[in-house]
Amino acid sequence: MPEPVIAEIFIIGNEILIGDIQDTNTHWLCKEINDMGGRVARVTVLRDVTETIAAEVRAALGRGAEVIITSGGLGPTADDLTLDAVAKGAGVEVQLHEQALQMVRSRYDELTAQGVLTQGGLNPAREKMAWLPAGAVPLSNPVGTAPGVLFRTGKSAIISLPGVPSELKGIFNSSLQPFLQETFRGGVSVMQTITVESNDESLMEPVLTRVVKGHPSIYIKSLARTLGESREIDVTLTAVGDDRSFLDAQLKAALDDLRQGLTSIGIRHREKDQNI
Repeated sequence: MPEPVIAEIFIIGNEILIGDIQDTNTHWLCKEINDMGGRVARVTVLRDVTETIAAEVRAALGRGAEVIITSGGLGPTADDLTLDAVAKGAGVEVQLHEQALQMVRSRYDELTAQGVLTQGGLNPAREKMAWLPAGAVPLSNPVGTAPGVLFRTGKSAIISLPGVPSELKGIFNSSLQPFLQETFRGGVSVMQTITVESNDESLMEPVLTRVVKGHPSIYIKSLARTLGESREIDVTLTAVGDDRSFLDAQLKAALDDLRQGLTSIGIRHREKDQNI
């Protein structure tokens, strides 16, 4: 059997170390990585100090960690330092990423239209969340406003996720899935997301259960949101293998089946733009 992919996790935030907030992300991430066949070699809890985080990133890269996951410090405030620290640890600069900027703007506009926030658009604090390590790509956040970040350096990948558990899980289970499936499962990964115009997973459950059973090679995940935040749910479909054309055909068959099932019970849906 091949050797497992070695991962390290950095939990970042003063609020964790002073006991204001209980860390639940470590348990969840360790379980998810283990279930994919990976091995978590180390978990480190760090304060919001740029040089401290950067030094730990350098050390993890020196140890040969193949996947480094950071949790926390991606927000708009001055103490959200993670991306700057990751860049310093990897020896690159941060730069404004236009796709990330558009993601941030779109999310604030969307949440304002829903009545969750009072003002859309951008300001300097919001723009801060779009400054990424050079060469990194943003990961769509279906729950919050700060994009996740995937940054490859040498043979390692650094994944930066928000500290809010629902946001971390939302990114992990959606826009990060192609990377995770390719890295931990091996082969090529393809993914499609549809947005379902319903916020009640129980209404979709019979259709999802049937489609999952009918397409066992496709990983299907519905991404529930906090009730009242949105009237929509994203559903992702992911396929992993060696033949891209075969995977595309498998994914299309499952997606067509899902669409037909949702239509049959009167639930509208649409394709969602893919971000990676």
